[in-house]
Amino acid sequence: MTAPAATTRIAQRFAALRAAGELGIVAYITAGDPSLDATLKFVVALAGAGTDAIELGIPFSDPLADGPTIQRASERALKAGTTLAGVLDLVRRIRRSNSAASDVPLILFGYYNPIFQMGVEKFAAAVSQVGADGVLVTDLTPEESLDYRRVLAANNLDTVFLAAPTSTDERLKTIAGVTSGFLYLISRTGVTGAKDSLPDDLPSLIRRVRAHTNLPLAVGFGISQPGHVSVLGGLADAAVIGSSLVSEIEKAESVEAAASALAARIRSFKQAAKQGMSRREVAP
Repeated sequence: MTAPAATTRIAQRFAALRAAGELGIVAYITAGDPSLDATLKFVVALAGAGTDAIELGIPFSDPLADGPTIQRASERALKAGTTLAGVLDLVRRIRRSNSAASDVPLILFGYYNPIFQMGVEKFAAAVSQVGADGVLVTDLTPEESLDYRRVLAANNLDTVFLAAPTSTDERLKTIAGVTSGFLYLISRTGVTGAKDSLPDDLPSLIRRVRAHTNLPLAVGFGISQPGHVSVLGGLADAAVIGSSLVSEIEKAESVEAAASALAARIRSFKQAAKQGMSRREVAP
């Protein structure tokens, strides 16, 4: 199994959540939407509201795994001139901010092409130097990731991989063997996007994945309502909230209004997570 040389912020945060019996909330936003300065304010707001980890999407021109909401966010970010170098500098600024964001776990979320263009060695060194904690590459398979994992582990970075409902047991075992930090479990087939309800077979899917790994499980894709988070209490280790947050940014009339809306959404999710865990504790 690939693992960083030392414990990362990601592992520390999940260990603390597990010890406290809490479901974590992981927030996804696209870096540079509508600007990198705005993203800094959003990260500060999210961390201040209690977000347990933040995924920063690296905008890409062909985001095949993303639904229309995040696709539009990538388009806005690219139009604003956002680059991988700019995202790395944003992480540096986040770590230097005088706020809760300075120590929140940060995961860079994106596609392999920009990393390949920069060079994996250069990319990993830069990511570590600016203070990010892990990377999730949506279109990199375990079979193609050996050098990537080796280089990132050498820089004490977690390599987060995705598992899907269509993954066979053998595939889940393979994915679990290359993941560190946490395993990102996709709740449904298809692309990202807010949904009205979670799949009925999600609990059984989570149990099936649990049989192959002791890593924390973060469930994402389609989680958009506090009630969804309540369902996950006692089943998963974290819920990933993405499109519904990106939608708040898209419809806000100002950066300040977006930051306020993001914080309010996270507080509602955190409250739902606590209530969900409490109900399971008192259930007969």
